[in-house]
Amino acid sequence: MTLWLKHHLMSATVVPLPPNSSSETTDFLRRMASMVSGRNGAMLLRAASLIESLAQRAMTAERLYHQQLEENARSGERREAAELASDAMVSQIEALRAQLADVTAAAATERAAFDSERDKLLGLMQHAESYIGKLTTELDGLRASVDSFNETVVSVPIEVLRLARTQFDVLSEGFARKGDVISQAMSEIGGFAIDEALTVKKTADKA
Repeated sequence: MTLWLKHHLMSATVVPLPPNSSSETTDFLRRMASMVSGRNGAMLLRAASLIESLAQRAMTAERLYHQQLEENARSGERREAAELASDAMVSQIEALRAQLADVTAAAATERAAFDSERDKLLGLMQHAESYIGKLTTELDGLRASVDSFNETVVSVPIEVLRLARTQFDVLSEGFARKGDVISQAMSEIGGFAIDEALTVKKTADKA
């Protein structure tokens, strides 16, 4: 009996048992053990306990297997979600890089335009300063000439002075129409000098 049971347990093909089959088998073995005395009965009880233990381990292994399958499925879903998120992040980074490149290029263009305008303004300012310096020098020369003229002027009739004053006005207007600022300034200075001469002449006559 013992040899037959060992051979049966070792050579039998493991196949899924129908529901409650292990329980029915252990119950059968325990009933057989109750009818058999001695060592054979003990072996039957041990076989029943072994079957229960193996069945429990099989159920545990199957449960762990299904849990692992579910965990793998969840891991696959998480991995797929992570890959999708990574792809989306990469696309967003590329888009941001493209925008940064556009903004950088636009900023470089604006800076170049600003530098060009600044150089133009600096050139105009330098030219204006040079022109103002030139006008200042010429005006100083004109004032010196007028002062020298005033020192050497001789007495002339008022009618001649008034005629000269009118002539200076005509010249000043003509130079203004032509845009000749220097000649216009010289004419106006000449007119002012005649005005001062007329004022002095009137004062002297009253005295």
